[in-house]
Amino acid sequence: MCTGGCAKCLGITLIPLAILCLLANILLFFPAGKVAESNDHISREVFYLGGLLGSGVLMIFPALVFLGMKKNDCCGCCGNESCGKRFASFSSILFAAIGFVGAGYNFIVSIVAINKGPICYFEKEGQPTWDYPFSEGNYLGNHTLWETCTKFKDIDTKITITWNLTLFCMLLIMGGVQAVLCAIQAINGLIGTICGDCKCCGCCG
Repeated sequence: MCTGGCAKCLGITLIPLAILCLLANILLFFPAGKVAESNDHISREVFYLGGLLGSGVLMIFPALVFLGMKKNDCCGCCGNESCGKRFASFSSILFAAIGFVGAGYNFIVSIVAINKGPICYFEKEGQPTWDYPFSEGNYLGNHTLWETCTKFKDIDTKITITWNLTLFCMLLIMGGVQAVLCAIQAINGLIGTICGDCKCCGCCG
């Protein structure tokens, strides 16, 4: 397969992942699908916009560049096959690096959010407050700790915690997949930069 064809496949895969990350991050602003009474009732990691910016908007640019690689593949540009192919491959490496950073940012934010758990209303040092009741992911294997949260507006506590956990897990997985795909394209782009057009590498027959 030509390096451009491979890049196009990666771009096609990144587009839906970026859209899903956008949607997941937006849904996190609405605990269990309902409007929060205050921004203080939403986990701070949601406002870091890991899925919205890192794996969403920022990932769209590399994906579009990868999709456009196929047009340059084996055809060159400005009448110069070798130059066109090498430049397109090299530029894809730069955009792959941007995508990797964005996906990595989302991945890290998601890990932190999952580890800390959601913000909820509970008794802290004898005073009711909205804060993080869990620590070091201790709530993940012990669902009895979920009862620590006494209020999520009129929303069931378990539903809200599950909502938060599920969406951040989705962002974690999709961010990891995006990072891997961008790393693959960086290697693919390096091969294209070194080889020039596909014919010199024997890829297009």
